[in-house]
Amino acid sequence: MRRNTRSALLATGLVAALAAGPLAGPALAAPDRPRASTAHTAAAGPDAEALAAAIAGLPDHDATAALLRVGGDGTWRGTAGVRDLRTGAPALADARFRAGSVTKVVTASIVLQLAAEGRIDLDGTVQRYLPGLLTEDFAPVTVRQLLTYTSGLRPGASLGDTGGEGYEHRFETLTPRQVVAASVAGGPEYAPGTRQTYGNIHYLVLGMLIEKVTGDAYAHQAAVRIFRPLGMRHTSFPAGGDPRIHGPHNRGYAWMDGELVDVTDWNMSDRFAAGDMISTTADLERLLVGVFSGRVVPEPQLQEMFTLPDVPGARYGAALERSEVNGRVIWGKSGSRPGYATVIAATRDLSRTLVYSVNSTDAKGDGLPVVRRFGFPAFDR
Repeated sequence: MRRNTRSALLATGLVAALAAGPLAGPALAAPDRPRASTAHTAAAGPDAEALAAAIAGLPDHDATAALLRVGGDGTWRGTAGVRDLRTGAPALADARFRAGSVTKVVTASIVLQLAAEGRIDLDGTVQRYLPGLLTEDFAPVTVRQLLTYTSGLRPGASLGDTGGEGYEHRFETLTPRQVVAASVAGGPEYAPGTRQTYGNIHYLVLGMLIEKVTGDAYAHQAAVRIFRPLGMRHTSFPAGGDPRIHGPHNRGYAWMDGELVDVTDWNMSDRFAAGDMISTTADLERLLVGVFSGRVVPEPQLQEMFTLPDVPGARYGAALERSEVNGRVIWGKSGSRPGYATVIAATRDLSRTLVYSVNSTDAKGDGLPVVRRFGFPAFDR
């Protein structure tokens, strides 16, 4: 990859969101380091050597495990690292993990399905669909502006950011309505449709909108509209404030005050329709291919995902972010929760797809070792 192209990619929000940075603290020691498991097909496919090198040597200081799937014109699969640092058991290829903000792709898909059914008007307003949610201080906010992060809503209440600040609150519950109420109390941040500010708040409101329009729970709508039709049998949302990942999973860890802390169990209910999903790499590949191929959202609504709003510096359509790698336009979504960093990304024609889950020990770090190791090799040729 050329230096200037790579530098341009590093500047995008998608890459910054994917990245897990260099970490201060002692080197990570593992007594019995499992060998990486890899498989690939098709000579015209991704750079298998570079991808194998990417997952070599785990666990290390920046990650304890990695699950990687590359598809399109040729395929490549890789699993490396450990399931549990205490036992040194090898990482599970079919492990479930917190997918974080990749959840937003599911939420956007449901909203766009409802628009295709005539049950939601993308130019309709929050004030129309959720009367009383916003105060009179707010100008009309449209559904499309929520989808494209241009609503002008401020961030809401939080129990702590991804980087570990909320560790002491990890078993507490903050409801989506409480999060949104705190946002509304602060008034609008800017006039709707004039700026793009990525954040969970837009998708929390969309989750509430889905429930109001359908008269059903968001999680059930996700199951019947997305997960079951696509065969995503291992994807779900925690019940209530359940902090556990049920089923096979690799444990997540984070550096805190120079110590590596197990952060697997964590109540993420405050993320709701913006980031509470648990999934697998195989299921997320089904989601990625299903969405991009038009199996989930029909045209013309699907085009909303691949259309940037007319505001300065826009990078996101409905849920998805646009990036460029070596002249290829890539659309994708990242997700970061304590102990877990996830990416889904693809060319629009699905000639190259990428899904990975990395048990990053600093899911919100400022550096880019994870994306350099796993993202770049997938699209290098």
